[in-house]
Amino acid sequence: MTRLASILLATLFIAFAGCSGSITPEMAESGITGESLLSHIEEISSDEFEGRAPASRGEDLTVNYLVDHLQRMGIEPGMPDGTYIQEFPLLGQRVDGESASITINTNRQQGEELEYTADFMAWPSNEAEQVQIQNADLLYVGYGIQAPEFGWNDYKDADVEGKVLVFKNSDPSHDPEIFEGDSRLYYGRWSYKFEKAAEMGALGAIIIHTTPTAGYPWDVVSNSWGRERFALKSGGDGGTQQPEFNGWFTQESSERLFSAAGMALDEMLNAANSPDFTPVSLEGVTLGVDLSATYSDMSSRNVIGKIEGSDPELSDQHVIFSTHYDHLGITTPVNGDSINNGAWDNASGVAAVLETADALNMVRDSLRRTVHFMFVGAEEMGLLGSRYWSQNPTVQPGKVSANFNLDSMQIFGETSDMVLVGYGRNTLTDIFHEHAQAAGRTIEPDPQPQQGFFYRSDHFSFARVGIPAIYPNPGRAFIDKPDNYNAIVDSVTAANYHSVSDEINDYWDMNGMTADTHLIFRTAYDVINRDTMMEWEAGDEFEAIREEMIESVE
Repeated sequence: MTRLASILLATLFIAFAGCSGSITPEMAESGITGESLLSHIEEISSDEFEGRAPASRGEDLTVNYLVDHLQRMGIEPGMPDGTYIQEFPLLGQRVDGESASITINTNRQQGEELEYTADFMAWPSNEAEQVQIQNADLLYVGYGIQAPEFGWNDYKDADVEGKVLVFKNSDPSHDPEIFEGDSRLYYGRWSYKFEKAAEMGALGAIIIHTTPTAGYPWDVVSNSWGRERFALKSGGDGGTQQPEFNGWFTQESSERLFSAAGMALDEMLNAANSPDFTPVSLEGVTLGVDLSATYSDMSSRNVIGKIEGSDPELSDQHVIFSTHYDHLGITTPVNGDSINNGAWDNASGVAAVLETADALNMVRDSLRRTVHFMFVGAEEMGLLGSRYWSQNPTVQPGKVSANFNLDSMQIFGETSDMVLVGYGRNTLTDIFHEHAQAAGRTIEPDPQPQQGFFYRSDHFSFARVGIPAIYPNPGRAFIDKPDNYNAIVDSVTAANYHSVSDEINDYWDMNGMTADTHLIFRTAYDVINRDTMMEWEAGDEFEAIREEMIESVE
């Protein structure tokens, strides 16, 4: 079915509705086709859109495309001021690697100087242009976790204010009864460590990198943190005082640091696995830090549309679809191609949300809750658009039943399964199971929980403010494909991920994305119309903030 045919079919549905009463969800769903999905992907992943980098011409074109389509669909503006646009300020930071230095001092005498990129990565964390620290005291805090639900507190009663905290990466994985065994929770993410250092009033924070605890080699750290980095601009709002710097040490430089204090790194890393661990001062060792950075101001935008709910008792509750529209823009040419088109990541997610919005709008009179469609910016910079929304929500998080986050859809063909990142963590899993079973499909958990994917896409920003969130992922049980097809998919994905080659190619088979979008539509329609809101499972790390958010609106 062509895109034109889909539109004509939808028009016939509407005409039919005038005679028979309403369009059914099944009729609306049938308008979501491979052709209708592909038409959006072809447009916004074309070279004309220049890779959709934040604060670029490509972003302007994409925002205009989204607003135009929402308006044509009849989706209302989602901002309180009656517009579709939520603008947010960004601050770019570039560290001067030539002058950056950290020295390991013994007995307060200048000692060994570490080499930027090779031995450490560090940056001002308080938007300062210059950081100069002499002889800072160091405190090893193990994982640096405070998790009362697991009876875990690495800090005990230690005074950490004004010290540089040294963290072991990840979270405890040796006991299946705590921290969900080998699943990486947010406690194990580097961002948690830096946030905790700020909360505790530390002078600085250093994470010890090892490939097993990070899940990736040092090159990933040095490449990611060595280029211009972006963050939401603080605006000097008087919030949490930030440390003067944050950073990473290689395993080798960490060994030298602990050795200078007469300690063995391996012993200290092992000691952190006990709940009885207490912080260890690196006696006789201090740190000298000299960093300089330059900054650039810019802004990006979230695009938000909505369909008002029709139930007087439930229309002030909400369901949110999220997807990021940004990608990497124009980078160094590879074989003459410098445009990172981002067809899979994430023009596919944008297309799925647009088509789902169109289908839901056809049955808007039967939607009990209000539905929001958020196309967020600057995800590739660190989930910044969705994080900004979570800090400046357009609706009360305690009134949001669920978030469906669509990022990098199934483009390689139809599968009998679908993977849920966030499987079993909230009641959305059960509803997905119901509709998958009715379709002759299965729902599977994340096959790599140790990678912490739950914390690496925009649904995490919604979960952080208590909203039950789910991240549907492509399945692996392909239908009518060769036996070695998963190996082919893995190879193609690895070659194209965050590359100029992320374009529509001969491996694309839209049957999978179509089937997955239909399943998401059915599940969402059910969630929108359920009598009760979605919930986190008992004991989940986001249960407490959910209860707090609900209480704040009661």
